[in-house]
Amino acid sequence: MNEGRAIYTQTVNLPDGEIIVQGPLPSDFLKTLELDPGLRAFRPPFRQKEALIGISALDNGRIVGAYREHTLFGYVTFHPPDDFERWAQGPEQTIELGAIEIAPAVRRYGVARRLLEVAFMDPVMEKFLVVATEYYWHWDLEQSGLQVWEYREVMRKLMAHAGMVVKDTDEEEISSHPANMLMVRYGNLIPKEAILAFEKILFHKPDSNRG
Repeated sequence: MNEGRAIYTQTVNLPDGEIIVQGPLPSDFLKTLELDPGLRAFRPPFRQKEALIGISALDNGRIVGAYREHTLFGYVTFHPPDDFERWAQGPEQTIELGAIEIAPAVRRYGVARRLLEVAFMDPVMEKFLVVATEYYWHWDLEQSGLQVWEYREVMRKLMAHAGMVVKDTDEEEISSHPANMLMVRYGNLIPKEAILAFEKILFHKPDSNRG
């Protein structure tokens, strides 16, 4: 549960006022927020709100949000990997950066970058091995006006700002398209044996091209 955790805060200045970036947000607080209608990349906003509340209630679930008054304009989620994912075979310290979404109305103001900064302000994150799976079919190419490889570079730079690096893997969905990528951040408190255990699961096929 998020209740009882330290909460970290920054702000983003927009032309029409300030947005608070804060987390990890408790479930009870998330229940008081309404999602901006533009937050619909993964599911309708009311269903996404339910998903965020559910994630925040997990032992290792964390939501960092960008909000003003009672409206959520962006978020980043962290949660344990799903059982069917390869990353669930990794060390117990593994968590997944599951989604990062920003409402179109507040894009281009650095909200996504600030969300990640706040997420990793928490010293607890140094105990985790964080994985992020970037699939081009999740990217908002239409509204951004970017081509696939341009968007990929935007995401790579954004995640690199939080200390994440691209890792080669033969995992099926990642390797299904060259623009997809796996990014990983090893917390400073992760033991070496956990890192080695994770790197063993990056490749399942002995003849994989590891670049």
